[in-house]
Amino acid sequence: MTTFLLIFSVFLAVFSGFLCWQVMEQRKIIARMMAQTMEGDQISALDKEPEMVLLLKVLNPIEVAKRESRSARVMADKLPVMVRKMVYQGVMKELEEELVERGIDVDMHIEYR
Repeated sequence: MTTFLLIFSVFLAVFSGFLCWQVMEQRKIIARMMAQTMEGDQISALDKEPEMVLLLKVLNPIEVAKRESRSARVMADKLPVMVRKMVYQGVMKELEEELVERGIDVDMHIEYR
């Protein structure tokens, strides 16, 4: 019985050593992969600050269109997608004009999400 326990203890020690070696190898692989990811990541570059973007959302474009335009009152119910697009284009145009008057250079575009 003592021999069996001794053999079993040696087996457990070897198995524990194998598991420990596997964990250390996995940590090396994870560290290498994180280093590769950090090299290719533009945000993680220490010399660059993150870019700031202003997001604008018109909460009620159909109501704005109906209030601002006679033709939109008729079109809003039949072509709501087109009216929303026209409202955003109008808002963008007005903002750009105001910013140009103030001498602020901007790059404006509409994104669909």
